[in-house]
Amino acid sequence: MNKESLSNIELLKEIAELLNNETEIACMLSGALKKLIGGSSFTTGWIFFIEEEGSHELVAYENLPDSLSDRKCELMNKGGCWCVNRFRKGKLTKASNIIECQRIEQAIEENRGATDDITYHATVPLQSGNESFGLLNVAAPNKTHFSTDELALLESVAFQIGSAIKRILLTKKEQEVALIGERNRLARDLHDSVSQLLFSLTLTARGGAEMAETEDVKNTFKTIQGLAQEALTEMRALIWQLRPHGLENGVVDAAKGYAEMLGLTLETKIGGVISLSSKIEEALWRVSQEALNNCKKHSGEEKILYTLKSELKTIYLTIEDRGYGFQYDRQQSLPSVGIQSMRERVKSIGGTFSIDSKLGKGTVISVQIPY
Repeated sequence: MNKESLSNIELLKEIAELLNNETEIACMLSGALKKLIGGSSFTTGWIFFIEEEGSHELVAYENLPDSLSDRKCELMNKGGCWCVNRFRKGKLTKASNIIECQRIEQAIEENRGATDDITYHATVPLQSGNESFGLLNVAAPNKTHFSTDELALLESVAFQIGSAIKRILLTKKEQEVALIGERNRLARDLHDSVSQLLFSLTLTARGGAEMAETEDVKNTFKTIQGLAQEALTEMRALIWQLRPHGLENGVVDAAKGYAEMLGLTLETKIGGVISLSSKIEEALWRVSQEALNNCKKHSGEEKILYTLKSELKTIYLTIEDRGYGFQYDRQQSLPSVGIQSMRERVKSIGGTFSIDSKLGKGTVISVQIPY
């Protein structure tokens, strides 16, 4: 075994240790790429994630030439190239020498800066079993061909990264399932205990009002009955938030059921056929809940217009009432914790949130989320 092979084995061990100890994909990829570039003859590298529909995203890079990092890595984030196109077609299954890099060629044509004498790169898919996540690309100055040993090193690193990505995704899925299970358990406990007690209190107060001999006592029991009924409605809404009936059939059906429970009528409009990730669906559902709660409490209007549509890889949600409205100044802080929560939730997954309201003319909540 030669010295270079021993060096590669040590490098693979270091990368494997880093991958096993990291739980966030972005940090893991950056760390692994930095280890690879620092411990090999490669001088630069980058990683693309490629979605099933073909769109790609630059998720990590190390020591990119100025021409490729120019304008926030513009050339890396847009357009196609040989390796991405081959990956999309399912024809890139192992480490390969790339004849020339189209992105660097474009950078030279557009005079975007130094290329560090890089014109070629090697590429290898990131895979785990039958799943493919993206590409690992590496390059070095004046290098037009990568040896069998170098490609073998890339294969090994890519296999480790693919396995680590799969591990993290499975862990997050398990956490999501555990969270849903805990929500369901809490919803059951609230339904079986607190809700039943409030229901019993409502019946008791009603019976007391019927049996009361004086008007003052009768009114007291009626007040207790009203408060208990209001608390029961709030508890049912909380249980819905924890375990929404109908979400398995989509956000719109869940929103309809929730609105009905609140005593609201939802007029729905749906455009486009889409399949959303659980993260986006969860965000839309939580925004819908908060918005419908606000409609119930503040709008004075029972009929709500609910629109969900998809256009150009973006999902649009609008929830509109024609109720009281309120004076909203975009330059000031948002008027409630609930509205701030909606904005932060949408922002956390790369979307935008806006609210438009005027006194006496109602309120419109708008959400845009790319997918």
